[in-house]
Amino acid sequence: QRVNVTVRSGLPMVLSGSAEPCAQLAVSSIGVVGSAEQNRQHSARLFQFLTAQLGLGPERIVIRFYPLEPWQIGKNGTVMTFL
Repeated sequence: QRVNVTVRSGLPMVLSGSAEPCAQLAVSSIGVVGSAEQNRQHSARLFQFLTAQLGLGPERIVIRFYPLEPWQIGKNGTVMTFL
């Protein structure tokens, strides 16, 4: 209910100067990705999952974390602040 995933496969991407297969993950969340300590823990778990599922080395994956405020997300005709 609180997680949305978009996968865009087959896009031409270059990571660290190489066009070898790679992945970029953007994680945005309210109150879950706000600190370096939180993101270090999330990063470790996400890298473990992504390397296993995608067969990529960790050097071919980049994760970007975006902390959000409840008023920045609209849902059900309002914003998360009021849900």
